[in-house]
Amino acid sequence: MGSRTPSFPEPFGSAQGAPVDGAMLRRSQSTSRRLPRRAAVGRRSFTSTLRALESLADAGAQVSVHVVDLDSHEHVLAGDDHVTMPVAGLGVVPLLIEVAAGFQSGELDPLEIIERDSVDAVTTSGLWRNLHAPALPLEDLAVLAATAGDPIAVNALLQKVGHERVRERIERIGLRRTALLDQFRDRRGPDDAPHVAVGSTRELAGLFSALVNSAVVDAAVSAQVSEWLSLNQDLSLVAASTGLDPFSHDHDAHGLLFVNKTGRDRGVRAEAGVLAGPRAGVAYSLIVCFDDLSITHRLRAHDAFRVLGVELMEYTH
Repeated sequence: MGSRTPSFPEPFGSAQGAPVDGAMLRRSQSTSRRLPRRAAVGRRSFTSTLRALESLADAGAQVSVHVVDLDSHEHVLAGDDHVTMPVAGLGVVPLLIEVAAGFQSGELDPLEIIERDSVDAVTTSGLWRNLHAPALPLEDLAVLAATAGDPIAVNALLQKVGHERVRERIERIGLRRTALLDQFRDRRGPDDAPHVAVGSTRELAGLFSALVNSAVVDAAVSAQVSEWLSLNQDLSLVAASTGLDPFSHDHDAHGLLFVNKTGRDRGVRAEAGVLAGPRAGVAYSLIVCFDDLSITHRLRAHDAFRVLGVELMEYTH
């Protein structure tokens, strides 16, 4: 992967190849526009993915997707990829970049101990709240944030580096539609940001492409963040189709490279990552915002991620 040509921040603004579709994937009350079904040149089409996403859009969900080939930089699948949408914990990636940059520059000490009691409690999810260890070093918190999306670990890192530094980092790496708005909270009041983070699939896919191409900040920072994200244990969405072990997949026996981060909130599912096999490599991102009215609504959204995963595997293998 290190030999690939860096592709960040371009081709955010212009594709070097034709996208599968540039049409809107969501269906609003004022339009019944349908998705064109055209195959990427020389590759298998994403017909099943398009059908699944169209079904979600017809049911009232808001959908955004972007897939780019790591070698050719062709946008092989695109729909509403410019739209800024909630991404929940996926928005932690810029924070991890800022933390890794701080470690590299010496501004942050990886072994600095952070007391859990010094951070606002989050009782609805996470690992650290269930551990006896009352304090952990910053580097361990970065691992917890990347692998388990631990909300207290994320809040501790954000408290240490500050929102302003993360915002500046996001601007410096060329993101215009992505922002980490707030920390994790058990409840969001009227004075809190409505979401933890927002982003667009085009930018998030480009960000992951840049990470594996050593083009974010510098090679060392890119490698560190990619290493943390390669340990992510949430392989239940796109990654469900890879057959990888959620607890041990950073060195796959079949040469599959997979790096990802997911985001989950009520009515929000988001994922971005890189999948590379013997045939090709891709960076991808998919965001679905839906009415979480029942298990059926939720499972329908999850199924769309898994269908994309199957077709990404076919594309790369």
